[in-house]
Amino acid sequence: MRKLTLLLLVGVLAIPLHAQKKKTSKNKAAVITSLDAKFDELSELSDKIWSYEEVAFREDQSAKALAEYAEANGFKVTMGVGEIPTAFVAEYGSGGPIIGIMGEFDGLPGLSQKAVPTKDPINEGGAGHGCGHNLFGTASLGAATAIKELIEAGKLEGTIRFYGTPAEEKFFGKLWMIRAGLFDDVDIMMDWHPSAETKADVQSSLALVDFMVEFYGQAAHASGDPWNGRSASDALELYTTGINYYREHIKPTVRIHYHIQDGGKVVNVVPDYSRIWTRVRDTKREGMEVVWKQVERIAEGAAIMANVDYKISLISGIHEVLVNRTGGAAMQKNLEYLGNIEYTEAETNFAKKIQEATGKPQVGMDMEIRPLEETQEHPMGGSTDAGDVSFVVPTIRLGVTTAPKGTPWHSWAVVACSGMSIGHKGSNYASKALAMTMVDLFEDAELREKVKAEFKERKGDYVYKGILPDGPPPLDYK
Repeated sequence: MRKLTLLLLVGVLAIPLHAQKKKTSKNKAAVITSLDAKFDELSELSDKIWSYEEVAFREDQSAKALAEYAEANGFKVTMGVGEIPTAFVAEYGSGGPIIGIMGEFDGLPGLSQKAVPTKDPINEGGAGHGCGHNLFGTASLGAATAIKELIEAGKLEGTIRFYGTPAEEKFFGKLWMIRAGLFDDVDIMMDWHPSAETKADVQSSLALVDFMVEFYGQAAHASGDPWNGRSASDALELYTTGINYYREHIKPTVRIHYHIQDGGKVVNVVPDYSRIWTRVRDTKREGMEVVWKQVERIAEGAAIMANVDYKISLISGIHEVLVNRTGGAAMQKNLEYLGNIEYTEAETNFAKKIQEATGKPQVGMDMEIRPLEETQEHPMGGSTDAGDVSFVVPTIRLGVTTAPKGTPWHSWAVVACSGMSIGHKGSNYASKALAMTMVDLFEDAELREKVKAEFKERKGDYVYKGILPDGPPPLDYK
């Protein structure tokens, strides 16, 4: 009798455990299975792009590798879109809805690094994926491929479209793709980015503008007859001094950066030419534009004081992200289903060594899936040309852990993680979350309409206009 009672008790205790087992739809289960089966080949693709170390508008091998993978999986690929040789679109299916997904693949100069937890470049001075874009493009294409399989099998109806988007780190290639009308017919766009934490991204970003200031003076002997010279270098120094005094009088949300590219060639010649790349950011483009115009006036004032001529050339600029919380909530449910990324002891030790080498607390990886955040009015952080896409088509965004907590971004430490299993796991997880949310969008017309309705409400009567100069992309810009 006692034995029977124990068996009954065990059975009763087992019922709620069985009832709590996670369930998902057949289509979502299918994309998870598909992406697990593709883990090795997608990791290999990511590692290829990681090894190419290609920067903005020079991503020839990276774009080719992604495009060839798309073609091998049945997508129709169109290369060289938006007047950019490394930009492309891969499409499968027909009719609506049209769900798009973006994938970046450019690296950053000067960040070459082996997949080891101490600073050790592969090629001194070479480029590296310090923002994890080798993972970005691969994971997005992986998600698109999983959706393509469901459309091919008749499980979903519509069109899946992958956008190979180059030059995010420097020139913002999506601006020219938008100008070419490549996003005009998309219902909803998906986007993700490597991160130090995993969450549905319902925060905006910083709007920015890039412009070049050039000063033109008169060369002269720096000792023999400096009175015959008009120093372009003096103008440059006065310009940066003006900017730095201006910092006291701008809002805390504003950021101003500059990079001196040419300050003269030798010490005994009064320089007749100087050049400086300037960037202005703010959480709202309206605020950014006010600071932008004042910084341009500072350049004019510097030229007057140094008695030189000057020229300002717009490079490009980007909008802040237009948040979509409806899409974020749909993404959040799929993150909660997937749960935390699990790491091996070796991966945790690798993470802690990265943290030790970069002076951060040795806490390892951030594995927690948090509740959906409140959207901040003025979030700080980086900028992305995905913001411009979000003003053209409703965009759902995601961040996934691919580097240890506290890791400095745009650094060798992220490059190291992007080329090994920590990055691979994050990429695979991102593919699943993106694909599952796309399943929701394909299957649920009401969800699509709610996402679009929020987009229209947040955008209001604003008419999007890209911040970019006339003419083709600056493919040969020095």
